[in-house]
Amino acid sequence: MAMDAYGDLNRLRVRYETGPFNRSLLADEPYAQLVEWLVAAERAGVVEPNAFSLATTLDGQPDVRVVLAKSVTSDGISFFTNLNSAKGRQLLTNNRIAGCFAWIEQHRQVRFQGSAERLPDTAVADYFATRPRDAQIGAWVSAQSSVIVDRESLVEAYRRKEREFDLAGPVPVPPHWGGFLLRPDLVEFWQGQPSRLHDRLRFRGRVQQPSLNTAGDWIVERLAP
Repeated sequence: MAMDAYGDLNRLRVRYETGPFNRSLLADEPYAQLVEWLVAAERAGVVEPNAFSLATTLDGQPDVRVVLAKSVTSDGISFFTNLNSAKGRQLLTNNRIAGCFAWIEQHRQVRFQGSAERLPDTAVADYFATRPRDAQIGAWVSAQSSVIVDRESLVEAYRRKEREFDLAGPVPVPPHWGGFLLRPDLVEFWQGQPSRLHDRLRFRGRVQQPSLNTAGDWIVERLAP
């Protein structure tokens, strides 16, 4: 393929015809608004609407990947991972995070910044028990983010562990597996508009706190597009 074969990306420009997103349409606190948009994306048939990009840092180097939110409550956003993975190690070293949900078909995104904290073992065990058995076994096998020889070795390791657990009943939670609760202190709701005059409404915490749960803790601001 020629180097310039995909060079003119301006041809991909999309016109946004979404109705205005006014302050009167915004929920009193960001978690309720996020849930509203998540539900709307799910009903519209968006594939994995709970997927979001999670950015972490280590020694000043940003790192980003897509993960799946498993709950959104007034406490924050939870997800689960291998604690020895790159993101796991980074979060245990520096718990400041940023993230972004993007529902392209609906011309919407939600950006947030905040901190992460480990979920208790009971919450991790409760969620792990709901995972399909093959995903439970996969959590034992994958040394996430580490270099492996080839896929065949990974598959063989899975088969060995599968045979082991076939005789052992329920699959236990691996010791290297856990979860994090993300507690935003800044959340921005973006909706595309015609002429690129996009709507951007931001919740900003009055005080940087471990948890901002009530409407009184938030300042709502409109940002220029």
